[in-house]
Parts: sequence; C-alpha cells; structure tokens
Amino acid sequence: MRSWSIPLFRVAGIDYRLHLTFFFLLIFVWFTEAVSTRPTGPARGLGLVAIILGSVLLHELGHLLTALHARLPARAVVLLPIGGIPASDDHWDEAPTAGPAGAPRWQREIRVALAGPLVSLLVAFVAGAVLLAVSPEIQLWSRPWVHSRALLRSLVWVNFFLGAFNLLPAYPLDGGRILRALLARRMNHPAATRRAVILGQALSMILIFAGLANTWLMMLGFFLFVGTQMEERSVMFHAVLESVRLEDIMLTDFATLSPADTLEDALQKAVHSLQDDFPVVRGSDMVGVISRQSILEALRDEGNGYVQSAMTRAYEVGDRAESLASAFRKITGRGLTLIPVVENQRLVGIVTLQNLMHSMSLLAETRRLRRSMPG
Repeated sequence: MRSWSIPLFRVAGIDYRLHLTFFFLLIFVWFTEAVSTRPTGPARGLGLVAIILGSVLLHELGHLLTALHARLPARAVVLLPIGGIPASDDHWDEAPTAGPAGAPRWQREIRVALAGPLVSLLVAFVAGAVLLAVSPEIQLWSRPWVHSRALLRSLVWVNFFLGAFNLLPAYPLDGGRILRALLARRMNHPAATRRAVILGQALSMILIFAGLANTWLMMLGFFLFVGTQMEERSVMFHAVLESVRLEDIMLTDFATLSPADTLEDALQKAVHSLQDDFPVVRGSDMVGVISRQSILEALRDEGNGYVQSAMTRAYEVGDRAESLASAFRKITGRGLTLIPVVENQRLVGIVTLQNLMHSMSLLAETRRLRRSMPG
C-alpha cells in the first residue's frame, strides 16, 4: 500500500495516502488543455485536479462514516483519482457474522460500498441545483463537462461521474466490492476477490482501448488498471501469508528478561541482542513483554528500577499452527510489537514486528523469483 503513495493525514485511526497517479493526472490535464487555457492553464489545471481530489475525499468520507458505524474500518486508504483503495486488517472468515444492528457481514460490506457513490451523486445533485439557480450562465449541460476552463461545471460532473463510475461491478470500484460481497456468500473471500478483480482488469483494458476515441476514458482505464494491480498483489500476498505457519518463521533462539532484572541490566542485555522486544519470564511462566524503547524511556523518566515496573502485562499469545496472516493482523491492527508462541503453556518461540516484516519481505522475494524462473 505504501508503493507509489505519500502520506496525507490520519483520521479515526485510518491512514490516508495520496497515490502518485494524481500527479500523472495533473500532467495529463496540463498537456491536453494548456493550449485552450493559456496563460492561466497551469493554475486552472491544478484547480481541476484539486476538485477531483476533493471529490474523492468526500466520496471516502461516506465510506468512512458508514464503515465506522458497521464496525468495518480500514487500516489505511490509498487515494486514486477513481476513489480509495482500502487496506483492512479484518479477515472475512474471522470477522463476526453480525454487526451492531445484527446485519450479516456481506450486507454491511454492501452498505459501506454504496455509501461512497451515494455521497458523490448527492454532491453532484446539490452543486448542480445551486449552480442552475444562482449561475445559469455556467451552462451546466454544455460540453466539455469536465475541463479546467469550466471549474464550477466540472465540480458537478466530476462528482456525478465518480459516483456512477464506481457503481460498475469491477473491483476495486465500489460496484466490484458489492459483487465481491455477494460472491463471498458461496465461496471463500480470496476467490471472490479474484473474480471481481478479473472483471476490473477486463474493464480497464476496454477503457484503455476506448481511449483512442476519448483520452479521458484512457486515463480512467489506466487508473483502474493501477487499482486492480494493487488489489491483485494484495490478494496473492495474503494467500501466501495464510499458507505459512508461525512455527515456520518464529524465533526459537531469543533472549528473555526477568521481572526482577534492573532496567540497566535489561538495557545491557538489549545492547548485546538483535531483539527490540523481550518476553518477561518468571520461572517457567511468562508474565509480560517489554521493548528496548520502553526500557530507555523508563530509565530516562524514572531512573533505574525493575523490569516489572516498566513491562506491559497485556499481551496476546500465538499458536505454532497459527497463520502468518493472523500474526500480521494482530501486530498491525492492535499495535503489538511481539507475539509469544506457546505450546502446552510453555514459551517455545517469539514473533516480533522486526522478524515478521523480514519474513514477509523474503516471501515476496521468493514469489518474484519463482515467477521469473523459466518453466
């Protein structure tokens, strides 16, 4: 999700990132409309892209409010000119079947997907009604509907096209998410996503070829193609994560601390270890976890004390047979840095954020090598 995107802001625990396709869009607008809008072309082109970005943000606001109510928030959202691509830590099969109103998961998914297009169409209707009443000289129905020399008219039609386009049943458009939710009622979640992504890829190719007649259609096809590639990589990667177990990647040679260790002794052990996080063990029982950063902060704020006073007593454990995807969701979704792996109530390994990201990187590299090998 971080590839080709830059951070914008964080709302309700969700990171919003701007995809670099917005800069491609800006260059496209400048090159295609500069002749007819000189000398104010660059400023007007920037204004048109700002309108598109603002419309996408309003579109995503509809998704956000509905997702929070349905308890289906995303972890992050990457903004493209055709809408946002959410990344969720919540696995379909592990999510509760009913929401706050007792609605099954698939119904809540459909509600969240519909919210964005409905907001866009509502904005288009209200803005159009205001312009017709206040500024009829805008000529709302004149072509071109979207152009940098007619920014007010573009505001109406950008929102209309954004809402209507997203209702198409092609993933990652909202219509594709509705299709995925319906398909997931009779097949597993990754398979449903792959089918919806195939439709998205087909539609993107159609739009790109249609760009021979209209360059805006070609750009829509390009943006949709980028979105489908992001989703396809995500689905394939999570499928790999589901097939790997914690016992395959957990650290079995690791250092532990005792709650009776002093913080200075713990820091010395941390200095001579590659670990950033440590299980705290009393006898054969695990009683907490502590990070190198927590040790430093406690020493800085309170001076030398005992590990027991600075450790975190709330932690989650994993099982050897648990999937890597499950561990990833726990760590990223709940702010954990270490998952102890236990067997018969005995600590047999640990999974840290550091070694988890290293393992995921190696898995991704393995996939690339396998795909590049002949035969």
